[in-house]
Formats: sequence, structure tokens, C-alpha cells
Amino acid sequence: MSDETAHDALRTTGRQAMREVLGEGYMARRDASTTPLNQALRHLSEEFPYASLWTRGTLTRRERSMVTIGMLVAMSQHHELRGHLVGALNNGCTPEEIAEVITHSCAYAGFPAAIAAMRTAEDVLRDITAPK
Repeated sequence: MSDETAHDALRTTGRQAMREVLGEGYMARRDASTTPLNQALRHLSEEFPYASLWTRGTLTRRERSMVTIGMLVAMSQHHELRGHLVGALNNGCTPEEIAEVITHSCAYAGFPAAIAAMRTAEDVLRDITAPK
């Protein structure tokens, strides 16, 4: 198998996992905003975290979502957190479980990070439940 074939196979697997976790809307927006400048980074994100980590069997996707939320809270990465909050809901996490992960993080990531993450979660949950 050539390197190109291997990368293509990983991207296919990763894109499917990404679609299942983050949703069709996310994938459509992502694909529409892919440029020659960001394409290599996006390909790597499909190959590594999604094809190589999100598809592993030891943790469920629900558990992976909760771990990811905790790490994004700790790093104050609220833009990424938004998408992963939707992914957590897609993976079966309840709003109460999401709130608990964020609340738990205040002891390890600090109150400012947890408070900002909770605001992000409130915004995302409000957007999801708002009538359209």
C-alpha cells in the first residue's frame, strides 16, 4: 500500500467518525471552508484523532466526549469546546453529565476556565433547543 493510499484510507475512516461525532452540518461547514492553506492540517485531524483515536474500542465515544470536554475546559479552548459539546450530545451525553464534567474541572483547571466553559455550554444547549 502506498503512503497516499494509506492516508486516503485513514481520512475516509476519520471523516466517517467525525461525521458521526460532530454531525453533517459541521462537516458541510468544514468542507466549505477548507482551503489550500488549511487543507494539510484538516487532513491530519481526520487521520489522527478521528481515524486513530475516536475509533478505538477501549473507551466508548460517550466517554471520549467527556474526556475531551474536560481537556478543552482545562486549555480554555472554547471554540473547539462548542463543537465537542454537540458531539457529546450526539454520543449520548446528557446536559447534566456535561455540566458535571465542567463543574468537576473547576478543581483542576480553575474556576475561570470552568465558568467560561459553562457559559459556552449554556449557549450551545440554548442554540440546540431553540425553535427554528
